[in-house]
Amino acid sequence: MKKLMSLVAVMLFTVGIFAQKVLVSDPAHSRIQFSVIHLTINDITGNFDKANLTINTDNKNFANSKIMFEVDPASINTHVEARDNHLKSADFFDVATYPKMVFTSTSIKRLKKNYYEVNGNLLMHGVTKPVKVTLIYRGSTVNQMNKKTTYGYQVYASLKRSDFEIGGKFPEAVISNMVRIKGDFELTEQ
Repeated sequence: MKKLMSLVAVMLFTVGIFAQKVLVSDPAHSRIQFSVIHLTINDITGNFDKANLTINTDNKNFANSKIMFEVDPASINTHVEARDNHLKSADFFDVATYPKMVFTSTSIKRLKKNYYEVNGNLLMHGVTKPVKVTLIYRGSTVNQMNKKTTYGYQVYASLKRSDFEIGGKFPEAVISNMVRIKGDFELTEQ
């Protein structure tokens, strides 16, 4: 009986392993962009050149998957070197002290086909806060260059920079408190 139970346990564990995939983003085809309103009249956009998305997928029920974003704030790029350097300083991201931003999912809820609400914790600028993002599955295809199945995901969110103590010296009349986020990712199985 013990042997039978051990065999069943091993089979269940094996099935559980095969039902999981670890998808990692392709840096050449993935990025996180942001947008703020400057002087209450104009959107200023930029992106983080180094951003990774990892999804530990549950093939049977995507809502049981785990999602993690990792961003290097020193890779900020607004196409204006002086502004980028200022954003890296202690006035904003203080990248020397806080070299990483990390989002880790706590729950995933299907909204409609290929649309998910993802709740999680965002660590940014030394502050961890709950954040809600919308995740969209854009489909998959076989990449003809590397012959691997490539999965497309898009992420949308809005957050307040004041929640993370970023740019506190700059009022909303100069830079909006609300920051819009959009991430585009191509992922392959690890």
